[in-house]
Amino acid sequence: MLLAAVVGSGIMGERLAGGNAAVSLLANSIATGAALAAIIMTFGPISGAHLNPIVTLSDAAQQSIPWRDVPVYITGQILGAFAGVGVANAMFALPVFFASRHARAGLPQLFSEFVATFGLLSVIRGCARHRPSAVPAAVAAYITAAYWFTASTSFANPAVSLARAATDTFSGIRPADVPGFIGAQIVGGAIATIVLGWLIPALPVRAESVIVRHRLETKYDE
Repeated sequence: MLLAAVVGSGIMGERLAGGNAAVSLLANSIATGAALAAIIMTFGPISGAHLNPIVTLSDAAQQSIPWRDVPVYITGQILGAFAGVGVANAMFALPVFFASRHARAGLPQLFSEFVATFGLLSVIRGCARHRPSAVPAAVAAYITAAYWFTASTSFANPAVSLARAATDTFSGIRPADVPGFIGAQIVGGAIATIVLGWLIPALPVRAESVIVRHRLETKYDE
């Protein structure tokens, strides 16, 4: 569903914008952000709305999910991403899969993916720790903004990067550029996990510690 929104809105935006890339990107970013918020609110209570292998790996490293579940999550994310691209292409009478020729190469693009992924993990971890109900809106707002403040338009997701190589449309990426994007995303995610593990520590696992903390916070609030 996420990839159908990303690719489909990119195709629609490009067709309606009459060659104006800024209008196309605006349509693409707004539609992606709106869809992302809706998807997280829908599937968050079921699976945690793990749409991103980097988020899954980071959560496993923080012991939020067991490592044995990681391969299944990532497989589902990649298969779902390709399915979404195929659906979007088919809706606009294009080949279900066809290799992109959209070049996204160079150090600035890779650095952008590092920044985008680090920021995404920061938003997710911070909101999940302090304001869980705000996660859908916060993540959607961040991704919408990151379309504009990063040179790469913020893929920040290895499954998304792989799948978007299979559409030669506005939101596509050349297959040759995908490994660099994924490498930058992995580095950004790893550093974010380390930094945020120190900056925003996980909740205490001992029940008595949780109770004491809750009482202190309640007393402070009063």
